[in-house]
Amino acid sequence: MITAIVLIDTEPARIPEIAAEVAEIPGVSEVYSVTGEVDLVAMVRVREHERLADVIADRVSKVEGVLRTQTYIAFRAYSSLDLDQAFDLGLGD
Repeated sequence: MITAIVLIDTEPARIPEIAAEVAEIPGVSEVYSVTGEVDLVAMVRVREHERLADVIADRVSKVEGVLRTQTYIAFRAYSSLDLDQAFDLGLGD
């Protein structure tokens, strides 16, 4: 499983609507509204590296009101959650 953390700057008046639309994109597992320098943080989880472009560049970046994205690809997860097992149960893709 490949995980990307996507920082999203949006039009301020549309944060809830944009978050809801991004959350519906296949491959996006969570979207958080946050304080700080960006408006939203999306977690993208896909099985193949090539799918990142489909999800982030072709879908997230093109949501109306998204001004800019910055993507971080995770190398390793340090967590007590077994996310790969959750996706094997059919909760992903």
